[in-house]
Amino acid sequence: MKKYRCMVCGYIYDPEKGDPDNGVAPGTAFESIPDSWVCPICGAAKNQFEVED
Repeated sequence: MKKYRCMVCGYIYDPEKGDPDNGVAPGTAFESIPDSWVCPICGAAKNQFEVED
């Protein structure tokens, strides 16, 4: 699974870790996260993320 980077603050969403503090279980692909999810660091919307190279 690919990692995604917040274009606002640089936070990396790692699907192996998920975001359990915000209801995203480890092993959850970025594409499977609800559109209402926001960056846990800066609050940017999901559409503000891009694939990490």
